[in-house]
Amino acid sequence: MNPILLSANGNRLGKRLQTISLTASLLTIALINPVMAQEKVLRTLSVTGRGVESIQTTRTSVQLGVEVQGKSATGVQEEVASRSSAVVALLRSRNVEKLKTTGIRLNPIYDTENNRQRLTGYSATNTVSFRLPTEQAGTLLDDAVKAGATRIDGVSFTASEEAIASAQKQALRKATQDAQQQADAVLSSLNLTRKDIVGIQVNGATPPPPTFQLRSDPLLSNSGSIVLKESLAVEGGEQEVQAGVTLQISY
Repeated sequence: MNPILLSANGNRLGKRLQTISLTASLLTIALINPVMAQEKVLRTLSVTGRGVESIQTTRTSVQLGVEVQGKSATGVQEEVASRSSAVVALLRSRNVEKLKTTGIRLNPIYDTENNRQRLTGYSATNTVSFRLPTEQAGTLLDDAVKAGATRIDGVSFTASEEAIASAQKQALRKATQDAQQQADAVLSSLNLTRKDIVGIQVNGATPPPPTFQLRSDPLLSNSGSIVLKESLAVEGGEQEVQAGVTLQISY
């Protein structure tokens, strides 16, 4: 046999063996990599931490108004307008914040007798809302009643914007620490070690309004105005800012 031909056949055979070996190596890598990637994804712990920060409320939001009943629609409207003007003038003189009208209503009053309705008069209402420092709220509510207000529809309390912003950051810090401590407790019980944080989700830090406390003993006089046996005592209390943080931690 020709030596040159034998050498050429040997070279071609060697190249084929190299190609088969390379193909087998690539196939092995393709089979192993998905398994390794799947194992890395599975070795991730997701934990949610909670943080709470309490702050003192310093601002009071009030909604109050004037309500008058009478025989004539024009008469009750004029009476409500007069009393409301006096109340609003008082509020402006005290430099309350965010003063605005929240409702104006005029409703007929009916009396039902023998299954028949009979118009007996009208009820007119004018309501406003405003905000002021909590320590001034009790005195101002007393004075508003004296000026002509006949109803207090709502009182709520909140902290200052600066205090809320600071409390939100602190609540988020506490929530993050809580999530890490939870992860450590779980992993240590399994003889595992916390590694990198691979995902972070902030679930918010919002302050729910606290329950208001309003102590008074109002009585409605014959003239339709409120008479207070004692001064209103307004207490704001504390406000809670809550936050949640979810961490994805590799181990």
